[in-house]
Amino acid sequence: MNRNNQCNCCRRGLEDADRGPEPFVTDIRCAAAQNTNFRTALWTGGHLQLTLMCIPQCGEIGLEIHTDTDQFLQIEEGCGLVLMGAEQDFQSYQKEVGAGCAVFVPAGTWHNLINTGDRPLKLLSIYAPPHHPHGVIHCTKSAADHDEHDHY
Repeated sequence: MNRNNQCNCCRRGLEDADRGPEPFVTDIRCAAAQNTNFRTALWTGGHLQLTLMCIPQCGEIGLEIHTDTDQFLQIEEGCGLVLMGAEQDFQSYQKEVGAGCAVFVPAGTWHNLINTGDRPLKLLSIYAPPHHPHGVIHCTKSAADHDEHDHY
């Protein structure tokens, strides 16, 4: 800890983005708070990936499905609405979420997260196995959508 009761992990910021698959320690709350990109891959290993996300006010991740990837979301700041279901046209599972909430998305489940608050929604997302290319940074949802379209 430094004189401001801030760990050295926080002071480093995100310049160390995607250190996987090397061993890595960070203060995930500080890293999530500092992230202003729609998506930043922080660590990508052979079987797991951690990304940080910042969803702007009135924004959303967008309805999606990962057929072979389980996903874990942890809300760090802000509030939102999680939608999940087996069908693209109907998500029967709906929950309001806020800081401290954990969301588990099984592979093959349609899902979306909508920012319903008055500030950016900050979260971390863990994919198993990894879902995005190592080191990916998407500054905006539009950039992410464009990359996903080109990638798949």
